[in-house]
Amino acid sequence: MTFQDFNFNEHLTEGVLSMGYTTPTPIQELAIPLILEGKDLIACAQTGTGKTASYLLPVLHHLSSQHQREHKITTLILAPTRELAQQIDQQVEGLAYFTGLSSIAVYGGGDGIVYEQQRRGIQNKVDIVVATPGRLIAHLTSGVLKLNDIKYLILDEADRMLDMGFLDDIMRIIRDVPQHRQTLLFSATMPAPIRKLAATILKDPEQINLATSQPAEGINQQIYKVHNDQKSKLVTMLLKSHNYTSTIIFANTKDEVKKVSRELRAANIKAQAFHSDFEQAEREKILLDFKNRALPVIIGTDALSRGIDVEGIDLVINYDVPSDPEDYIHRIGRTARAETTGTAITLVNERDNRKLKNIEQMIGRSVPESVLPPELGESPVFKEHNSSKNRRRNNNNNRKKFRKKKGNQGGGHKGPATTGA
Repeated sequence: MTFQDFNFNEHLTEGVLSMGYTTPTPIQELAIPLILEGKDLIACAQTGTGKTASYLLPVLHHLSSQHQREHKITTLILAPTRELAQQIDQQVEGLAYFTGLSSIAVYGGGDGIVYEQQRRGIQNKVDIVVATPGRLIAHLTSGVLKLNDIKYLILDEADRMLDMGFLDDIMRIIRDVPQHRQTLLFSATMPAPIRKLAATILKDPEQINLATSQPAEGINQQIYKVHNDQKSKLVTMLLKSHNYTSTIIFANTKDEVKKVSRELRAANIKAQAFHSDFEQAEREKILLDFKNRALPVIIGTDALSRGIDVEGIDLVINYDVPSDPEDYIHRIGRTARAETTGTAITLVNERDNRKLKNIEQMIGRSVPESVLPPELGESPVFKEHNSSKNRRRNNNNNRKKFRKKKGNQGGGHKGPATTGA
């Protein structure tokens, strides 16, 4: 199947071709026909599967096929972070370039000038608004934004929005949106709160559920067992001994992100931390430099795993093992996108061994262990968890009881056969 098979109008098709789209991904192949038919949709698909285009293309097709342009805000896309909102807006700009449709990204974190630019953009009656919930409500409250003409409501990374506490904001926004609309909900995971939200805001939705708890096949996953004081030395060696052009390093806390950044820069590695202490303009500059290959290494927390969409990342390093196995999937999913390959290396200390076991249980296989370079010293030897010991002890006791029971029943003993008198 190719994108030509969707029969998009000629203006949108020109944009699709100019963006280099040829063969749809599984989520695009499944979702686009349903959205073109006007169905509400709940789709479970992780970041990096092409989900953004899967909802943008059919919506852009409908909007650009109208004989008479309404010059009203007819599409609202909600996203959890400003970075994702900006990336969606950029993708709209590329795909819709030849259609005449316009969009604006609305997000918080900027100064008064940014707010004013957003206000003016909204007043220019764009077709599509891509927004974070908090800043959108600010424009609704001011009266500059009206959602009376919304025909398409899209929630992207809905699970992340709920994790960040946006449920009340989402419901507040939905009260201002017409009930007669097409609603599309995309989520990387499908916990109970997401299903409850979907049941509340969608009407007879179609459902697509792609396996979300599996890393892409093109990811070479590895672990190193390390002591904490070996981590930075190992990361430095990995970055200096291989020709990686684009690397993301994930740590679990902002303080750890800052620490890793200082240590790498002291080792003459061009690296930059990415965290909330930076002003919005600084964060945007860091991401732009990383995307343009001017910055080879970026360090952040899990917020970065959801908020960055950059092709060609060839190495992901988990400096700390994430507590949630789903976050592991999101982190390493930054590499091996769009059918490419990449490497994901996780540094595991003894305290994090249980987290690793949870990850391996979720993905259904063990992550191969790489040998620590000898100049860094010996790897730690992990103690077996008490739960594992108890489980093995109980299994052994059960086997003994079973053998004893069979022996009492006259079967299973290994002595010579005897005959009764």
